[in-house]
Amino acid sequence: MWKARLSGYEEALKIFQKIKDEKSPEWSKFLGLIKKFVTDSNAVVQLKGLEAALVYVENAHVAGKTTGEVVSGVVSKVFNQPKAKAKELGIEICLMYIEIEKGEAVQEELLKGLDNKNPKIVVACIETLRKALSEFGSKIILLKPIIKVLPKLFESREKAIRDEAKLIAVEIYRWIRDALRPPLQNINSVQLKELEEEWVRLPTGAPKPSRFLRSQQELEAKLEQQQSAGGDAEGGGDDGDEVPQIDAYELLEAVEILSKLPKDFYDKIEAKKWQERKEALEAVEVLVKNPKLEAGDYADLVKALKKVVGKDTNVMLVALAAKCLTGLAVGLRKKFGQYAGHVVPTILEKFKEKKPQVVQALQEAIDAIFLTTTLQNISEDVLAVMDNKNPTIKQQTSLFIARSFRHCTASTLPKSLLKPFCAALLKHINDSAPEVRDAAFEALGTALKVVGEKAVNPFLADVDKLKLDKIKECSEKVELVHGKKAGLAADKKEFKPVPGRTAASGAAGDKDMKDISVPKPGPLKKAPATKAGGPPKKGKPTAPGGTGSTGTKNKKGLETKEIVEPELSIEVCEEKASAVLPPTCIQLLDSSNWKERLACMEEFQKAVELMDRTEMPCQALVRMLAKKPGWKETNFQVMQMKLHIVALIAQKGNFSKTSAQIVLDGLVDKIGDVKCGNNAKEAMTAIAEACMLPWTAEQVMSMAFSQKNPKNQSETLNWLSNAIKEFGFSGLNVKAFISNVKTALAATNPAVRTSAITLLGVMYLYVGPSLRMFFEDEKPALLSQIDAEFEKMQGQSPPAPTRGISKHSTSGTDEGEDGDEPDDGGNDVVDLLPRTEISDKITSELVSKIGDKNWKIRKEGLDEVAGIINEAKFIQPNIGELPTALKGRLNDSNKILVQQTLNILQQLAVAMGPNIKQHVKNLGIPIITVLGDSKNNVRAAALATVNAWAEQTGMKEWLEGEDLSEELKKENPFLRQELLGWLAEKLPTLRSTPTDLILCVPHLYSCLEDRNGDVRKKAQDALPFFMMHLGYEKMAKATGKLKPTSKDQVLAMLEKAKANMPAKPAAPTKATSKPMGGSAPAKFQPASAPVEDSVSSSAELKTDPKKAKAPGVSSKAKSAQGKKVPSKTSLKEDEDKSGPIFIVVPNGKEQRMKDEKGLKVLKWNFTTPRDEYIEQLKTQMSSCVAKWLQDEMFHSDFQHHNKALAVMVDHLESEKEGVIGCLDLILKWLTLRFFDTNTSVLMKTLEYLKLLFTLLSEEEYHLTENEASSFIPYLILKVGEPKDVIRKDVRAILNRMCLVYPASKMFPFIMEGTKSKNSKQRAECLEELGCLVESYGMNVCQPTPGKALKEIAIHIGDRDNAVRNAALNTIVTVYNVHGDQVFKLIGNLSEKDMSMLEERIKRSAKRPSAAPIKQVEEKPQRTQSISSNANMLRKGPAEDMSSKLNQARSMSGHPEAAQMVRREFQLDLDEIENDNGTVRCEMPELVQHKLDDIFEPVLIPEPKIRAVSPHFDDMHSNTASTINFIISQVASGDINTSIQALTQLFQIESLAREASTGVLKDLMHGLITLMLDSRIEELEEGQQVIRSVNLLVVKVLEKSDQTNILSALLVLLQDSLLATASSPKFSELVMKCLWRMVRLLPDTINSINLDRILLDIHIFMKVFPKEKLKQCKSEFPIRTLKTLLHTLCKLKGPKILDHLTMIDNKSESELEAHLCRMMKHSMDQTGSKSDKETEKGASRLDEKSSKAKVNDFLAEIFKKIGSKENTKEGLAELYEYKKKYSDADIEPFLRNSSQFFQSYVERGLRVIEMERAGKGRVPTSAGISPQMEVTCVPTPTSTVSSIGNTNGEEVGPSVYLERLKILRQRCGLDNAKQDDRPPLTSLLSKPAVPTVASSTDMLHSKLSQLRESREQHQHSDLDSNQIHSSGTMTTSSSSTANIDDLKKRLERIKSSRK
Repeated sequence: MWKARLSGYEEALKIFQKIKDEKSPEWSKFLGLIKKFVTDSNAVVQLKGLEAALVYVENAHVAGKTTGEVVSGVVSKVFNQPKAKAKELGIEICLMYIEIEKGEAVQEELLKGLDNKNPKIVVACIETLRKALSEFGSKIILLKPIIKVLPKLFESREKAIRDEAKLIAVEIYRWIRDALRPPLQNINSVQLKELEEEWVRLPTGAPKPSRFLRSQQELEAKLEQQQSAGGDAEGGGDDGDEVPQIDAYELLEAVEILSKLPKDFYDKIEAKKWQERKEALEAVEVLVKNPKLEAGDYADLVKALKKVVGKDTNVMLVALAAKCLTGLAVGLRKKFGQYAGHVVPTILEKFKEKKPQVVQALQEAIDAIFLTTTLQNISEDVLAVMDNKNPTIKQQTSLFIARSFRHCTASTLPKSLLKPFCAALLKHINDSAPEVRDAAFEALGTALKVVGEKAVNPFLADVDKLKLDKIKECSEKVELVHGKKAGLAADKKEFKPVPGRTAASGAAGDKDMKDISVPKPGPLKKAPATKAGGPPKKGKPTAPGGTGSTGTKNKKGLETKEIVEPELSIEVCEEKASAVLPPTCIQLLDSSNWKERLACMEEFQKAVELMDRTEMPCQALVRMLAKKPGWKETNFQVMQMKLHIVALIAQKGNFSKTSAQIVLDGLVDKIGDVKCGNNAKEAMTAIAEACMLPWTAEQVMSMAFSQKNPKNQSETLNWLSNAIKEFGFSGLNVKAFISNVKTALAATNPAVRTSAITLLGVMYLYVGPSLRMFFEDEKPALLSQIDAEFEKMQGQSPPAPTRGISKHSTSGTDEGEDGDEPDDGGNDVVDLLPRTEISDKITSELVSKIGDKNWKIRKEGLDEVAGIINEAKFIQPNIGELPTALKGRLNDSNKILVQQTLNILQQLAVAMGPNIKQHVKNLGIPIITVLGDSKNNVRAAALATVNAWAEQTGMKEWLEGEDLSEELKKENPFLRQELLGWLAEKLPTLRSTPTDLILCVPHLYSCLEDRNGDVRKKAQDALPFFMMHLGYEKMAKATGKLKPTSKDQVLAMLEKAKANMPAKPAAPTKATSKPMGGSAPAKFQPASAPVEDSVSSSAELKTDPKKAKAPGVSSKAKSAQGKKVPSKTSLKEDEDKSGPIFIVVPNGKEQRMKDEKGLKVLKWNFTTPRDEYIEQLKTQMSSCVAKWLQDEMFHSDFQHHNKALAVMVDHLESEKEGVIGCLDLILKWLTLRFFDTNTSVLMKTLEYLKLLFTLLSEEEYHLTENEASSFIPYLILKVGEPKDVIRKDVRAILNRMCLVYPASKMFPFIMEGTKSKNSKQRAECLEELGCLVESYGMNVCQPTPGKALKEIAIHIGDRDNAVRNAALNTIVTVYNVHGDQVFKLIGNLSEKDMSMLEERIKRSAKRPSAAPIKQVEEKPQRTQSISSNANMLRKGPAEDMSSKLNQARSMSGHPEAAQMVRREFQLDLDEIENDNGTVRCEMPELVQHKLDDIFEPVLIPEPKIRAVSPHFDDMHSNTASTINFIISQVASGDINTSIQALTQLFQIESLAREASTGVLKDLMHGLITLMLDSRIEELEEGQQVIRSVNLLVVKVLEKSDQTNILSALLVLLQDSLLATASSPKFSELVMKCLWRMVRLLPDTINSINLDRILLDIHIFMKVFPKEKLKQCKSEFPIRTLKTLLHTLCKLKGPKILDHLTMIDNKSESELEAHLCRMMKHSMDQTGSKSDKETEKGASRLDEKSSKAKVNDFLAEIFKKIGSKENTKEGLAELYEYKKKYSDADIEPFLRNSSQFFQSYVERGLRVIEMERAGKGRVPTSAGISPQMEVTCVPTPTSTVSSIGNTNGEEVGPSVYLERLKILRQRCGLDNAKQDDRPPLTSLLSKPAVPTVASSTDMLHSKLSQLRESREQHQHSDLDSNQIHSSGTMTTSSSSTANIDDLKKRLERIKSSRK
C-alpha cells in the first residue's frame, strides 16, 4: 500500500530529525532501506522518500556506505521523473553525498548515467555534475573524465543534451581556462564559436568553491570571516594552488605514433635525394602534431632526426627535423628527457646557420627540449658549446641560457650550477662581438632576477661598474615565466625580509614541474641572509665580503681582492720597515755577532706584536728578515726567532701571496732542520691561513720536490698531512698532489715514502676509495702499504676544519648556501680528480661489435669497453654511442653478457661519478628492467649496479618522470619485489622526492594485492616510506580508483603504515662526512633545510668559529643560540641533553619480559630485522630513553648511530642503574646495529659492548634469559665477519659475557653458531667452544658432553680447512681435559676423520690432566649467576634467602675476587648476614679480607660447612639456588670440605635426584680415582679421607636417582674396560658399586626406568659381546652383568621383555636372547620350588588328603596367584580351599616369598571374605612393611589428584573407572565385574598430598590403575610385589611398629566413614 509507505517515510523523516548524534546506532538500522526510499514506484511517496533520504545522508555518519546504490537509484529512478521537485531533491542528495566525502563514487555513477538512453537522465546527470563543479570546485570534481565525454555529448541528437553540455563546458572553462581548448578543438565549429563567445563573457577572476566538504568546513568559516572583513588575501594564495591544478596535457589521450611511422622511414631518411628525406620528415611532422604522445622507445627516431639536424646540407630539412624534435618533446614531455642529452649539443652547434627560419626552428626545438629535462642534466653540453669560436653559436647559446633561467627558481638554480654558467658568461661579456655580449648580459640579468643579487654577486666581483649596471638593467627588463612575484621576491630579499612572500614563492614552486625539492625557496634563502649578514652591519650587498655566511666583516672580504699585491723594490721595503721598526733593529739585522742579531730579532718581534694590522707593511718586514744572512742564518736561536716572526706577521698582518713567495723558499729549506723545523711549520701554517691552503700547499710541494733534501721532503709531506686535517680539503688541487705523491713514493729515502703514504691516508679521508685508482700501477709491496694505511682510515670521518675558517669566508660563500643535494661535498672532491675523454675510443666498429649477432664477438666488444674504462680510471661524461650499445646488451639472450654489461655499468658509474646523472633515463632505467630477470644472480648484479649508480646520482633523477612507475606497472613478480625492496631502502634516506613519485602509487597498490607473497610483503614494507614523502592524504586519495573490496584493504594497510611512518630525515646540519674547507658547515646547508636549521648553523659559527665542527657540538654555542632564536625546536631539545639519557622505570624490565612471555609483543627473533620489530623497540624505548637520544638511535643515517653510541659510552659509568634497567632494550638496539653495513658503526658498537660487559661484571649483574636469547645469537653472527679486528672484538665480548652469564648456557648458543653457512663463523664458534671447555671443564657441554662432542666432531669433515682445524683443536682440548673418554663421547667417526683426530692428539702430546686448572672458576661464577637471577625474578617465599644471597653478592668486589674467595674459603653465610662491612684483608680473619691478595689456602673452621644447612628448608622451593650454595663448598680447595659438602648435597633426596647421568658418572669417576690415588695414602689423614670418600660413594649410590646412577655405573664400567690406561682396580670398584646397586634393587625397582637401564645394558653387551667379556683377565664383569640381569628378571618376571622399547635394533646384542633364557629357566624353577616348599609344610594335612595331592593343589593355586592373568582366580581358589580346610597350613608357601607378597595374599583373602559377607571392600592394612613406604615414594601414584604421573604420561581410563565403581558402591549399586587389585600403599607414605576421595577404596583404585597401565615402567604390579627389602634396612621391630601404626590409621579412616 503506497499510503502505508508514505506514512512510513513521514515517520522516518521525523525520526531522522530527532536524532541529534550523527554516530547514533539508530542510523545503522536504516542502511539497507535508503535505496528503497529513493526508488519508490509511486511519485508522491517517492518525493517523501527523497526528503527523508536527504536528511539521512546529511546527518548519518554511516550514510557513506549507501553512496553507490542510492546514487544509481537516483540516476535511474529519479532523474527520469516529470516532477521538477523530484529532480531537485535527487540532485541535492548527490551533492550531499559529495559533501560527505563521497565525490568520486557519485561522479562515477553520474558518468555512467551519461550513457543512459533516456535523454532526461543524461541531462540531469550533466546538470548535477555542473552544479557540483560550480559549488565544490575542480579540486573535488575530477575534470578529466568529464572532458573526455564532452565531445560525445556535443554530438548528441538531443538539443537539451547539447545545451547542457555547452553549459558544463563553460563551467569547466571557468575553472581551467585555456587548458580546455585542445580537447575540444575537434568539435563542430559552430558549437566551438558559441563556446568561445560564452568564454569571453566569463569574469577573469579566479573562481572559488562556494561549498566545502565536511573536512573543509572550518576553511569555509574562515573564508566567510574574510569576506565580511572585506579582504580576500587568501585568494592570492589560493589561485596559486588552483590554476596550475589542471594541465591541458593531462586531459588529453596519448597517441601511439611509432607504429604509424612509414615502413620505409629509416631508409628514406638516409636517401640521397632531399625530396625523399623531406617526405620522410613530413610524415613524422604530421604524427608529432598530436599534442600527447604515448611513451615508447623513440631512440632510433631521435637518432635519425638528430642526424638530419647535425649533418644534412639542406637547411630546409634541418628546420623540418627541428620541428619534429619540438613536436616529440612537447608530446612526450618528461619522457623525452632521456634523449635530451644527445640532441642538445647538436642543436646548439647548428646555430651557426644564419637563416632566420632555421634559427627559429632550432630555438623552438631546444626550448621544448629544455622543458623535458633539467638544466643540471644538460649543463655539461651547454657549457662545452660556450667555448665555440663561432659568435652566432655563442650568442644563441647565451640566449638559450637566458630563456632557460627564466624557467628556473632560486632553488632549481643552485650555486653549484650558477657558478660554471656565470664563469662562462663572464667571458662572453668581454667578447668582441656585440651580439654575444648582449646575449651574455641578458643571461646574467636573468640569473640575477631569478636568484637575487646576493647569490650572483660573488661571481660578479671582478666585473666593472659599467657592465654591472648593464646586467642590472637587463635584469629589470626580464619577465619570468612564473610571473613577476617570484623575481621580485628574490630581488628584495637582499635588503629586507619581505613579509607575505611565502605564498608567492610557494606557488611559483608548485608551478614549476621540475622544482620539487624545495617548496618554499623564498623564506628559506631569506633566513640565512638576514641572519648572517645582519649582525655585522657592514655587509654591502655588492661587496663580495658582505655575503660571508659566517658573518665576516667587509674588510676581510675585500682582502680577497687585495691578496695579490705588487712586488716592492728593496729600497721601498727598507723605507716602509724603518717607519715601523726601531732604527737599531734595522742596523743590526746583518751584524756579524749572533748575539746582536738575536737582540735585534727580539726587538723586531716586540715591534710586530704591538703593530696594528692596517699599519703593518708585511712585504717590507719579511724582506727585511730575508735580507742577508736571510734564510742562510747559521745560529739556530736567531733562526728560530726569525721563523716565529714570519708566523706572527702572517697571523697579524694582511699577508699577501707576494710576501709569502719571499719567505716560503726559506721555510721549506728549514722544515727539515731538527731545531728550527717546528718553527718553520708554524710559519707555513700561518701563511696557509693567510693565503689559503691550496695555494700555499702547491707552492710548498713544488719547492720541496725541486730540491734534493729528503728530510725536507718528508717533513713537508708531514706538514701537509696535518694542514689538511686542520684546514679541510676544500679547493686543493688533487691532480698536482697526486703527481708529487707519486714522486715521493718512488723516492729512495724510506722516510719520504712513509710520509707520502701518511699523506695519502689523510687524503683518503676526504676523497674516499676512488683515490686508490691512481696508484694501482705501483709495486705490490708499496700498494699493500698504501692499502694498509687506507684500511686504518676506514670508517673514520674526517675532522672538522679548525683553521682557515674566517679567512675562507669569501671563497666559502661561493657555495655558501649551496647544496641542493647533501652529497655536494663528495662531488667537489671527485670533480678535482683528473678525468679522461674516452668518446674517441668508442668507435662505430666497437659499437657494432657490441651489437654483433655472434655472442663471442659481442663479448669481445664488452671486454674492450671494460678495458677502456679501466685504463681511464675517471672519465668525462661524453661517451658517444656507448649508452645505446650497452642498453641493447641488457636484454641479451646470453645471461653471462647481461652480467658483464652490468659490471661495466657499475664501473662506468664509478668512473664517471656524479655526471652519470645524465644517463639515468637512457641507461639507468633499463638496468631496473633487468631486476625482473628470472635468474637470481642476474638480479643481484642488477641491484648492485643500480645501487652503484644511485650512490653517484642521488635518487632525484630516478624518481623523476614516469619511467619508474612504468617499470612497476609491469606484472613481473621479480621486478616488482626487487624494485619495491630497493625503493624501501632508498626512500627513507631522502629528504624530498619529485612529485612524480605519486605515479608509482597505483602500481604499489596493485602490488599490495599481487598473487606473489613476496611482492605483497615488499609492497607493505615500502608503503610507509611512500607515505613519508607523499603524505597520508594523497595516498588515501589515490585509492579512489580501486575496487571497493581492494580499497578497504588498502586503506586498512595505509592506516597501519601511518602508525609506522618514519619521520623524514632531518636536513644534515653538520658538514657531512667530507667537510670542504672552512665554510663546510654552511655549505652543506641543503636548500630545503628548515629555516631554523640554516639559522642555527650560521649563528653558531658566529658564536665561536673554532667550534664550527657541526651545530650541536659546543654547549656554549647552544645556550647562546637558545636565547637568540627561541623558535628553534632542535635547540630546545639540545638544551635538554643535560638530563640522564636512560630513565629508570621501576619494574619496567620485568613488565617487558612478562609481555614477551605472554606473547603480547613480538619475540625478538628474526633473520633480518623487520620494520615491526624496529617500531616495537622504538615504542618500548620511548618510556625509558631520552627523546633526543632515541631520535639519534633510530635515525636513518649511520652517523647519527655513531653519535648515539658515543653518548652512550660517555654516560655508561654515570648512569649504571639506568643502563641496567634498560639493558634488554639496549642489547636489542645493538643487535639492530649488527645488521648495518657500516663498519664504523659496527666497530663503535663492539667498543661499547666491551665497556658494557666490563661494567656489568663489576656490578655483579647477571643477564636474564630474555636478554641473553635476544642478543647472543646476533652477536655470534658477527664472529664470522671477514675483518679480523671485528672478529677479535666479538670474541673478547663473548669472553667477558661468561662473567655475567653462565658458560654452560652460552654453550648452546655458540653451538647453534656452528651450524652457520659462513665458514669463518663456524671456525670461530668451534674455537670459542674449545676455550669454554678449557676454561670451565666438561660441565659446560650442553645438553650432554656426548651430544655436544658429536656435534663438534661432525665438523672434522668440513670442506673448509679453518673449520676442520678448529673442530680438531676443540676436541683435542676436551681430550686434554678428559682423556680417552673423548673417543667414546664423539661416537663413530669416518676413518679419515678419526685418523686426523688421532694424529692431532698425538701432535698435541699433552697428557690429560686430572682436571683443568680453571675448571673450578666457572662454578662459583655460575652459582652466583643463577642465584642472583633467582633473586631478581623471584619474590615472596624466597625473600629471606635472597637477602642472604644478596649479602653474599655484595661481598665480592669483582668477579675474579669472588672466585678467589670461593676457592680459598667458604663463605659463612650466617656470619655474612650479620656483617655489613666490605671485605678487605690485611689479616687472616675471615670476616674482612682483601680478596685479590689472598692466595694461601686457609684452614676452614668446621661450622662453615654446616652453615649451609639452616637454609635448606626455605630453599626446597628453588633447587638451583640450594645447589649454588653447596657448590660454593664443593669447589673448595680443601678435600675434606669438598667431601663433606658433597655428602650434604646427597643427604637431601630432592637434590640428590637432580644429578644427571653425566654428572654422576663424572662424580663417580672422580671419587673412585681419588680412592685409588696412591698419593692420598701418603697424607697424614689419608685413611680418613678414603673412608670419607667410601661413605660418600655409598650415599651417592643410595640417594641419587636410581636410574641415573645405574646408567652412570654401567657407562663407567664400559669405559674403564675399554680404556687401556685404566687400572683393573678401577673396574673392580665400579663393579662393587654395581653389586651394591643390585642389592638395593628390590627396594628401588619401582622407581627405576627399566627401559633406559636395559638400553645401557644393551649398549654394553654390544660393545662387549660374551666372547669378548670372557677374554677379560677377571671374570667379574660377566658375573656382574649376569647378576644384574638375573635380579631384574627375578623382580620383573616375564614383563621384563616389555621394557626393551628404547632399543632400536635388538639383534645387535644378546640381551633379548639372554633374558628369554633366564625367564624360561625361572619359570621351570617356580614349579619345582613350589613342590619343595609344599613338601616341607605338608604334615598337617595328612588326615584330609594325600600329601602329593595337597601340595600339587596348593602349588597350582600359588602359581595362579603369581601369574598376572589368573591372580584373582588363584586367590578365590585359595579362599575356598581355606574355607574347606580351615586348619590348612599355607605358611610354608608364604614363608619364602617377600613380605609384600605375603601381605598381598592376606589382604586378597580378607577382601574376598568381606565381599562374600556382602560388606563390600575392606581397607587393606595387613602387613605393610616399612620398606614399602620408602619404595613407593618415587612412584607416580603418590599424587592421587594429579592426572599425569612423574614420567609425564597420561593416566589411563582405569582411574576414572575406579572412581566410578567407588561411587556406585556408595550408592548401593553393585559392580558386576569385580576386580581384585594388588595393594598400593604409596598413599600412606605422603599424607601431605591431597586425595580425591579420602577413603580406603581409593587405595584399591590406585592399585588397579597401576596394574592396568602396563606401559608405565614404574608401577608395582604383581611381579614387582615380590620385592625383597635390602637386608641392611629391615629390622623386624620397626616393621611391626610401622604396621601397627598404619592399622590404627586405617581404623580411624574406616570409623570416620561410617
